[in-house]
Amino acid sequence: MPRPLPVVESDVTPVLPALTPEPLRLLTRQADLQYHAIPARGIFNAPSATHMGFWSINPYVGCAFGCTYCYARDTHRYTLERAGRIGTDIAASMPPWLAFERRILVKEHAEARVREALRSSRSPRAGESLVIGSATDPYQPAERRFRVTAGVLRALADADVRGWSIVIITKSPLVTRDIPVLQRLARHNTMGVHISLITVDRELARQLEPRAPTPEARLRGVRRLAEAGLDVSVNCMPVLPGITDEPAMLQALVARIAESGARSFGACALRLRAASRRRYLPMIRAQFPALVTRYESTYRESVYATETYRAGLHQYMGALARKNGLVLREYRRASGYDVTGASDAIRGERVEEDMQDVGVEENSDEQLLLL
Repeated sequence: MPRPLPVVESDVTPVLPALTPEPLRLLTRQADLQYHAIPARGIFNAPSATHMGFWSINPYVGCAFGCTYCYARDTHRYTLERAGRIGTDIAASMPPWLAFERRILVKEHAEARVREALRSSRSPRAGESLVIGSATDPYQPAERRFRVTAGVLRALADADVRGWSIVIITKSPLVTRDIPVLQRLARHNTMGVHISLITVDRELARQLEPRAPTPEARLRGVRRLAEAGLDVSVNCMPVLPGITDEPAMLQALVARIAESGARSFGACALRLRAASRRRYLPMIRAQFPALVTRYESTYRESVYATETYRAGLHQYMGALARKNGLVLREYRRASGYDVTGASDAIRGERVEEDMQDVGVEENSDEQLLLL
């Protein structure tokens, strides 16, 4: 069996081998999954490179959870192109959107790279933000063996970084394994964990997120983090039009979030970019055929749901937040982003009774129109 990646001791910075474009080394196989080693060159992604308002670290490329709506599937192709490995068997064996969930790239020596970057100008400074897991799940199954995320966090804690805003985004309760180091980071930084959860319906979650932990496991993780004194929030996103946006579903979801001890949640409608269309729309055709025509109409000219839908969803989730004593986190798109509304709503019935149940005025100008 291939040996696991070496664990770097926290007080030692090893001499790293030269980085060359040799074929990706297979680390292990598990059913239809393969894990390959890839050298971690620059572990921090700067805002100037990503055009986002924060620094980011992604310990892996790809994600075995296989969420049908995932927006990050093209990262596999980008990584192989940058590394000059388009001719490898990974690129040739399957399309990039599928390789994203079947051929996971494990960043070797990530902990050492973090330590190097912290001694230079290639890392955040006090007052800046760092997101761990912006394009992959840092606690997917690979983390149990390779512990790349654990090494990254250990490096940050050992360096005693201060004044940062650090957020981890994950679907996995495995994050609770690292509570001690998260508590260390929270002493001198704003430290938050965002657990992603779009439904508490276990069977529906399995359809949409085939290999992700169950909703119950995630909610247990939320509670453990909250009990440890950490700031934990839930990402109810994306809200999937016609699938997870039924008022009763949303009410049940937010109620369970409040019961778990989270302080806040975020919610936004599905953005259907090119990479996610290749996986998501075939799933709609196979499992929700009645929604096909309406999805194609709604998302034909934009990656976004209609402006009316998005405004109504925001209002409705805000009312649910108030009813359950939670804070609804706000999201802002970068200037210049495509905000063109789609042509039609997928479903247009009003839900006045449901809105009244959570305190939304019946005569509001921004009635919730569920897709």
